[in-house]
Amino acid sequence: MKEFVVYTVMRVLLFLASFGVVVGVMALAFDGRYNLFWAVILAFLISGIASYFILNRQREAFARRVEARASRASAAFEERKAREDQD
Repeated sequence: MKEFVVYTVMRVLLFLASFGVVVGVMALAFDGRYNLFWAVILAFLISGIASYFILNRQREAFARRVEARASRASAAFEERKAREDQD
């Protein structure tokens, strides 16, 4: 669960940072005005692309955790199925 929380918090922080940069650049370029809709869309795209590279380690840790949990659940299921077959 820790890996999920860390990755999610870092994604949100990366989006907020991207949003701040986009709004700042738009405000400078357009005389203090910016379009909120386009600022959110651009920040979403920028943070998504950046997270692919920047948050790779956290994403891999989360994936390993999910894989380990899935394999434990699969092993437990197979064990219950084998016990049922014996009965």
